[in-house]
Amino acid sequence: MPTPILMPALSPTMEEGVLAKWNVKEGDTVSSGDIIAEIETDKATMEVEAVDEGVVGKILVAEGSEGVKVNALIAVLLEEGESAGDIDLSKFGGGASGAASSFETPKLSASAPQDEAVSGQAKKSLHREEGAKAPVSKDEGVKSNGRVHASPLARRIAGNEGLDLALLSGTGPHGRIVKRDIEKALKEGVGQARAPAGAQFVPAPASVDARLYPPESYEAVKLSGMRKVIAKRLNQSFNQEVPHFPLNMDIELDTLLAARARINATSPKEGESAFKISVNDFIIKASALALMKAPAANATYTEEAILLHKNADIGVAVAIEGGLITPIVWKAQTKGLKQISIEVKDMASRAKTRKLKPEEYQGGTFSVSNLGMFGISSFASIVNQPQGAILSVGAGAQRPVVKNGKLEIATVMTVTLTCDHRVVDGAVGAEFLNAFKQFIEEPAAMLL
Repeated sequence: MPTPILMPALSPTMEEGVLAKWNVKEGDTVSSGDIIAEIETDKATMEVEAVDEGVVGKILVAEGSEGVKVNALIAVLLEEGESAGDIDLSKFGGGASGAASSFETPKLSASAPQDEAVSGQAKKSLHREEGAKAPVSKDEGVKSNGRVHASPLARRIAGNEGLDLALLSGTGPHGRIVKRDIEKALKEGVGQARAPAGAQFVPAPASVDARLYPPESYEAVKLSGMRKVIAKRLNQSFNQEVPHFPLNMDIELDTLLAARARINATSPKEGESAFKISVNDFIIKASALALMKAPAANATYTEEAILLHKNADIGVAVAIEGGLITPIVWKAQTKGLKQISIEVKDMASRAKTRKLKPEEYQGGTFSVSNLGMFGISSFASIVNQPQGAILSVGAGAQRPVVKNGKLEIATVMTVTLTCDHRVVDGAVGAEFLNAFKQFIEEPAAMLL
C-alpha cells in the first residue's frame, strides 16, 4: 500500500519548519538513504533521507512552504505495481485538506487590499518581488513559491559578499543561480543588497503607523524563522521567566597576549597541522576551568531541582545571516587550546552555511559572547535558557592602572557575567569571575 512521507522532527524541540527544497519530483524512483528534500529549521538546513524505497506518487507540500508542522503529511511513496490512483489521502489523516491544514504555503496575495498605505517604496518592493517570480518561459524559473533557486556554493558566496540573490538571474539548469552568476554579479557590481542576502521584501506591515513611518521611507523585510525564534525566546528569558542581574570585572590581558604570541609564533603555518590560537580560545578554556572551580555557577534551574552539571559545555555565540547561533564546545574543561580552536573555527564556518547538526548547538551549560573584536568595551547579554549564566566579553584596550602605588599602562578588558538569579547568586557569580580572572591573568595556571 502507499507509504506516507511525514515532516520529520530534526531536533527534540522542533515543532515546525520550512520545506526548503525537493530533490525529487513525482514519478521519481527513490531508494532508502536517498536525499529527497531539504528542511530549514530556525538554526540550520538539514537533508532528509528516504527510509523506504518506491516511486514518488504525490507531493503534497510545495518547496518553499513555511510553518510545516512536524508529522504533517508532505508526500506519498508508491510500492511496485501501484499508481497514483491507489492513493487515498483519507487514510493518512483526513484527506487532502486535513493533510494541508497544519501549514501555510507562502505567497503574495494578488487580491490583498492595495490601499494608500501600501505605496511608494513598499509597492516598489512588492513589485520587485512579484516581477522576480515571473515565469521564465519553458523552465521552472528562478523562483518557486518565493524561494530563490541557487546552488549551496552560490548561496554561501552571495552571503559572504552581501549579494541579494533575488536581484540576480541564473544560468544554471531551470534558471538556477550558480557560482558563475555570482562571479559575474561581483564583477559587474550588481545585486548588492541593502538588506541581508536572501531577504524577502513584503508590503508595509499593517501594525506600522504610516504617520510615524511613511511606507515610502523604508523597505519591509520578512521575518525569518530564526529571527522569530530569537525574539520569542529572548522575550521569555528577559521579561517573563529569568530574573537577570549582571556582575562586571576588569581583567588584565598582557600576560595572556604574550603567551598567545609565543604559541602562534612556534605553531605550524601551513598544512593540516597549522593552527592559530585566538584570545577567544583562551576565554573559552578559562570559562570551562572556572566553572570547575565554581561548580554552583555551572547549573540549570528547574521547577523540581537545580541541575549541577558535571561538564563545562560552552556555547560560543556566532553571528550568522538573520540572527545568532551558539555552537557548543562539549566538555571544554578536558580540551586543549588547539582542539578548542579547531572545533570553534569548524563549527563557526558551518554555522554560517546552516550546516550544523542540532546536537551541535542545542543544550550546553554556559555561554560566551565576545564582541571585543567589534570594538565594544562592555555589554550585558541575555541568559540563554536553560543555562544559568552567560559571559559577555568586551575589547581589550590600554588603560591606566595602579600597581604598587604607581600609575602604569596595561591592556584591560571588561567582562560581564549575566546570571539567572534563581540559580546563580551574587556570591556564586563572584566566585566564578575571580577564578576566571586568575586563569586569564596567569594562563599558565590552565596547565595545572
